[in-house]
Amino acid sequence: MADRRPEKSCEQACESLKRQDYEVAVKHCTEALLSLSQYPPAHLPEACQAEIDRIKIETLLYRIASFLQLKKYGQADEDCRHVLGEGLAKGDGSFRAVLCCMHLKGKLQIVSNVLSKSLMGESL
Repeated sequence: MADRRPEKSCEQACESLKRQDYEVAVKHCTEALLSLSQYPPAHLPEACQAEIDRIKIETLLYRIASFLQLKKYGQADEDCRHVLGEGLAKGDGSFRAVLCCMHLKGKLQIVSNVLSKSLMGESL
């Protein structure tokens, strides 16, 4: 993928979550998702589409966590429908693979910490 802007925005969102700057995280996530929407799935090689799907899932998870911290529950719910509905409906294991990859890179813990705070301290 020649254009790395979605990946960079996704990484910036992760950094904003670490800093607990949730408004900025939402901004970076939205930028990444808008940029990803410019790639028509039918015209991409499978490897590129897999990378786009990975970035999209990761970005949506960051945005969900940020929306919950900002108490924007409707928007978080909408993103949940996208990430879970689309990710699990595929049935190809890509959603699980993204979660495993995020875990190995230490990014899933960041999301988990933010979600735990949003759920009033309940452990995930």
